[in-house]
Amino acid sequence: MDSIAQLRKNYTFGQLSETEVPPNPLSLFQVWFDQAVKAECPEPNSMTLATADTAGNPSARIVLLKGADEAGFTFFTNYESQKGKDLAARPQAALLFHWHELERQVRIKGIVERVSAAESDEYFHSRPAASRIGAWASPQSAEIPNREFLEEAEKRFAADFGDKPPRPEHWGGYRLHPTEIEFWQGRPSRLHDRIHYQLEGAHWRIARLAP
Repeated sequence: MDSIAQLRKNYTFGQLSETEVPPNPLSLFQVWFDQAVKAECPEPNSMTLATADTAGNPSARIVLLKGADEAGFTFFTNYESQKGKDLAARPQAALLFHWHELERQVRIKGIVERVSAAESDEYFHSRPAASRIGAWASPQSAEIPNREFLEEAEKRFAADFGDKPPRPEHWGGYRLHPTEIEFWQGRPSRLHDRIHYQLEGAHWRIARLAP
């Protein structure tokens, strides 16, 4: 295990200046996201979602971003999962994108709310039929006896719905409305660039943070 402490990398890919970034962080996020796609970063829309339960115990997992615009950052999941229960109790969350190939991170904090039923329906019906059946078959985050439990549930719902399963009421979307966004660009000697946006009223305050 001692070898872990010796792992290190010198970051030299790019730089980031508070005098050159746009006034709206969503514009910069779109630029960085497009560059991550162009650079063929593996699953560039994968992000860590961090939530907390009623006691304040944190929990984090990887989910997939399915929309990003002026309204916020959208993802979909089972409302009865652990993250769904956390968000029902504490509708605040944090997101983290890490694009290793570009030596970049984006950290986001904000308020979370469910998207409309119509928006959840639209996305659900755009998914492959197998994924839609899976939303019915898996009681996400619940304890189950074995793998066969899932496989039998999948067969049962596939027989019931065929290739046109409706959206379960317990499945749908969330949108995080950002109040803070930080862009991190790796730099040599661990003197990384960190540009932080803080929402103040209708405007974003921009500051540089020490690495």
